[in-house]
Amino acid sequence: MLIANLPIPANLKKHYLDAGIAELYPPQAECVDRGMLEGKNLLVAIPTASGKTLIAEMAMHGQIAAGGKCLYIVPLKALASEKFDEFSNKGARVGISTGDLDRRDDMLGRNDIIVATSEKVDSLLRNNARWINEITLIVIDEIHLIDSDNRGPTLEVVIAKMRCRNPKMQVIGLSATIGNPKTLAGWLEAELVTSSWRPVDLRQGVFCNNRIHFNDKDRPVKQVSKNFDDLNLCLDTIEEGGQCLVFVSSRRNAEAFAKRAAGAIKSEDPTLASYAEQLNKDAETEMVKTLAACVAKGAAFHHAGLSRAERSIVEEGFRKGLIKCISSTPTLAAGLNLPARRVIIRDYLRFSAGEGMQPIPASEYHQMAGRAGRPRLDPYGEAVLIAKDEGQIEELFDRYIDAPAENIHSKIAEPDALYTHVLSLISSGFASTRTELAAFMDRTFYVHEHRQGRLMKKAVDTALSFLVSSELVTELGEHLCASDFGSLVSRLYIDPRSAAFIVSGLRKNNSYADLGVLQTICSTPDMPKLYAKNIDLPALDRMVEAHPGELWLEPPLDEDEAEPYYRALKTTMLLSDWADELTDAKICERYAVGPGDLYGMVESVNWLLHATTELARMFAPAAHSKVREYEICMKNGIRRELLPLVKLRGIGRVRARRLFNNSITSPDALGAAGIENVTKILGRGIAEQLFAQLDKSRPVRSAEEVDITLRGQSTLSKFG
Repeated sequence: MLIANLPIPANLKKHYLDAGIAELYPPQAECVDRGMLEGKNLLVAIPTASGKTLIAEMAMHGQIAAGGKCLYIVPLKALASEKFDEFSNKGARVGISTGDLDRRDDMLGRNDIIVATSEKVDSLLRNNARWINEITLIVIDEIHLIDSDNRGPTLEVVIAKMRCRNPKMQVIGLSATIGNPKTLAGWLEAELVTSSWRPVDLRQGVFCNNRIHFNDKDRPVKQVSKNFDDLNLCLDTIEEGGQCLVFVSSRRNAEAFAKRAAGAIKSEDPTLASYAEQLNKDAETEMVKTLAACVAKGAAFHHAGLSRAERSIVEEGFRKGLIKCISSTPTLAAGLNLPARRVIIRDYLRFSAGEGMQPIPASEYHQMAGRAGRPRLDPYGEAVLIAKDEGQIEELFDRYIDAPAENIHSKIAEPDALYTHVLSLISSGFASTRTELAAFMDRTFYVHEHRQGRLMKKAVDTALSFLVSSELVTELGEHLCASDFGSLVSRLYIDPRSAAFIVSGLRKNNSYADLGVLQTICSTPDMPKLYAKNIDLPALDRMVEAHPGELWLEPPLDEDEAEPYYRALKTTMLLSDWADELTDAKICERYAVGPGDLYGMVESVNWLLHATTELARMFAPAAHSKVREYEICMKNGIRRELLPLVKLRGIGRVRARRLFNNSITSPDALGAAGIENVTKILGRGIAEQLFAQLDKSRPVRSAEEVDITLRGQSTLSKFG
């Protein structure tokens, strides 16, 4: 099927033809034949790199040409940024929204295509964003993640809400790995398009004794290292002009492999040297310094411990073909577009609490294997598992290569998943009675799978009972209504259990303490927590002894409750250190985390501190201003004494501390010091910016504006 003959907008057609795309791949052509451009719902389950993004683009531009508006849902913020870049500059106005979960983002409605995470779309629905009603097409990327324990329930509810609100809306689901696509297509009332076709041939095999065993033949691999099969496979590909992705089970293993590979590759490309220089410029941890050294030689590692900026450098170097191999935890396989000639799945066992090392699912293997083969760059792609001995070769073929992806199932029929969603359905007007609530739940994937829905009814009743007893929902006869408290919690996008716990803490403790608020927040279901090891317990106990009047929660007497208590306390210590202006390097060393982990913790607590500020306004007005100030302290990683200085644009934790240590403690003191003195401390450019602010009628930001976000920072301490 030729691009030139398609009924798509002329500007999009020209873009494809100019890019050398003259004909559709077979699965893409089947989507057109199945009515994609006529508004039919589709579930597209086809291999990675077989053109799912182009399918979405054609459908979206068709809707836009007819006056419609499109919503593209992704599971990860990084994937949202990637898709935003892909969709831009093709004749449509594109917007992106991934953060600030209590904002309506009405300005987004000016765009033709809005890219957002499922959590952000859920928040927009709760906050009644006006433009949501104008959506005529919703595209759900990686729709198989409806099976995820964490993200699945939210994605499922978002799809159900959108279909309920916009019944004529077109729905397109995209995935590479679904074991039961007919079931999911039935729920979506969608045409099913499945295919095993790929633009680049995928060869899958098992490596053992210096040979890759494929279904139809074997292939020898030159032995360079006597001890490391993964390195031999990697160097074999690089020697042929290809690139490698190596999937391992842990961050430590990823870093160790990257160091070995860098020592073997020994590239001296000047662009790699510039990447390494960028990484070293802001490196505050040994991990980032190690990454810079690896990148300089043509290798890298990639995992969630890195900051976004560090991951971006690695991804750019790999896309340009300069970084020859990346070792990664499976996070890299979750949607990012980084294909390689050969994918090596070295570690296919994962630790599971209480069960020890367990095999990864076949669907996860297929996600990783699907990264093999760069369209228009590689003649083929290879996915290779590494066997420990010859007896394991057949087992790996059976378990992974020849095995279909597992069936996906709804994860919504659990009370933990439903507390927040039942509240949002009542608060945002989707259900005002138990009957209407049950009717909405009948629209879920769970009820499509399980017609009886008994577990669902039990879970809804449990959630509703909690909401009523916590005064988040009022039940009068048949009618359900969110209280002012419940409406606020729904808009703030926090778990009702978190809100109830925070409000209880604010009410019970008359003596305000930053540490008490922080410990309370870190003990909620919404807050990700560090693991507390036995070696940590003495320091944690000392923390309790040193702050008897500030910590609001005492160690539990019940041993079963000790683990969650100490995990929350360790997280509290880390975040307290951040607000106490400890450096990234010191925090990462002290708590054995990476900059990306620290970033994630700070981002999460900022969101919950903002929610606590609003809850304090309603329930503990005497504490409101103190919580609000602490929110600003946490966002900027500063002690309270620096609050007056960070009101100035361009002043963050580092510059504010320099000024304060030179006896400049406020904007007025800054003006009195004079531009020459400030130049000596911060440099001429920054000094001129600051004095330009002082000369204006409104020289400083209000407290509400002091929101120095962490997005885009290469390290958390890069705050000027």
